[in-house]
Amino acid sequence: METIGHYLDQMRSASPLVHNITNFVAMNSMANVLLSAGASPAMVHSVEEVEDFAAISNALTVNIGTLEPAWVDAMCIAAKQMNSQSKPWVFDPVGVGATQYRQQTSKQLLALKPTVIRGNASEIMALAGLESSAQGVDGRDSVESAVEAARNLARQLGSVVAVTGPTDVVTDGERIVEIPHGSHYMSRVTTLGCSLNGVIAAFCVGQPSYEATVAAIAYYGIAGETAHNKCQGPGSFWVEFVDALASLSGDDVTSRSQVKL
Repeated sequence: METIGHYLDQMRSASPLVHNITNFVAMNSMANVLLSAGASPAMVHSVEEVEDFAAISNALTVNIGTLEPAWVDAMCIAAKQMNSQSKPWVFDPVGVGATQYRQQTSKQLLALKPTVIRGNASEIMALAGLESSAQGVDGRDSVESAVEAARNLARQLGSVVAVTGPTDVVTDGERIVEIPHGSHYMSRVTTLGCSLNGVIAAFCVGQPSYEATVAAIAYYGIAGETAHNKCQGPGSFWVEFVDALASLSGDDVTSRSQVKL
């Protein structure tokens, strides 16, 4: 990871098409984040076309924030298509502990073995069958409290698991790394976590999923730090953040990264 910015350069050179089945709140901001990062976003959730669209996409993200039965069918169809073509897909179990429906849907999706699972500490703990202190879709548990749950999930599923918070943690069940980048404003602008899913998926195209996930989260956090130093509050942070995603180079990420494996 001494040249962590290389993963950003590779992603931009590929400009991958990322198919997103995400929640209504996140669609616009996620599209802007992906465009600024250098990828190509698409928001497709109709059962009638998800299989065909997944077949032409380079990566997929699945987010259960605003669930409906037809969307669940579409998520499973798209994930199976990605698996059949050995393409990466990222699962975000938004508010998984809040309702039985979210838990049941998450079990269906976990059975399809996502390439990467990204959530806050409460969501990762709930996925692992542990009690959490989540309030609706908001996490209340510390990243540290979810580390062992993340390791166990990664080992069980063969997935990379990312726990995001003030300091992010990524594990493949054996290796584990802390990523100390970001800004407190990132928790005060809605859907920045959801949008990160797309960046991770884009980085995973043609690159090893563990290293790519670490690099994507580090890049995202460094963009957050850049925006933090220029903004006046949450509103201006969003504008500065999107600009930072576009302006950061691979060399910038490498020189500023504090990731230690």
